[in-house]
Amino acid sequence: MNSTEFKIHNSSKIYGTSVIGKGTVIMENVILGYPEHRVLMEILKQNVEIENYDFPGCTIGSDSIIRAGSTIFSNVKTGKNFKTGHNVMIRENTEIGDNVLIGTNVIIDGHVKIGNNVSIQGNVYIPTNVIIEDYVFIGPCAVLANDKYPIRKKYDLKGPILRKGSSIGANATLLPDIEIGEGAMVAGGALVTKSVPAWKLAVGAPARIQELSEGLRELNRI
Repeated sequence: MNSTEFKIHNSSKIYGTSVIGKGTVIMENVILGYPEHRVLMEILKQNVEIENYDFPGCTIGSDSIIRAGSTIFSNVKTGKNFKTGHNVMIRENTEIGDNVLIGTNVIIDGHVKIGNNVSIQGNVYIPTNVIIEDYVFIGPCAVLANDKYPIRKKYDLKGPILRKGSSIGANATLLPDIEIGEGAMVAGGALVTKSVPAWKLAVGAPARIQELSEGLRELNRI
């Protein structure tokens, strides 16, 4: 890494073979490339310092801003113009496209794919095995789930799929293995238990499917 090509605060820490793109700014107390569980167990078993163990770190695209207190695990890759709020956590094997905002206190629990031009607002929780396509908006405090029978029955974890241009309102909850169709909207506070067709509106708890007004039938302006 060439520190003349990016700026990193001296309180931050970089683990593994991490790559930071040109023009990127890393603020206070950021951790990049933190070893995922499997790698951490290998390090502990060999009784070596993390700094002396060779493993894949993370890749941060050019012209990005990682704000204070954020932790980005190993095997995370982001595109250019990536921005976080404060205290974000992004776990391993997450792929993020260009022009993506991850708001303050968001948790992305790994094995997630996020497209381009996506805005995820503060305090959102995203579990493993979620797909978020281009131009998706997720409002503050929304929660996505991936386990139909939490710790009661064996279940292959399947998070929601958010198709291109869909919008999720504040405090909405999306249950496992559903699909939010292209351009669909989920109202604030909705509890979505079934898939929402493209260009429809989900309202209420449990959510009911309604027509989306003509004035809202356009791509998110992200």
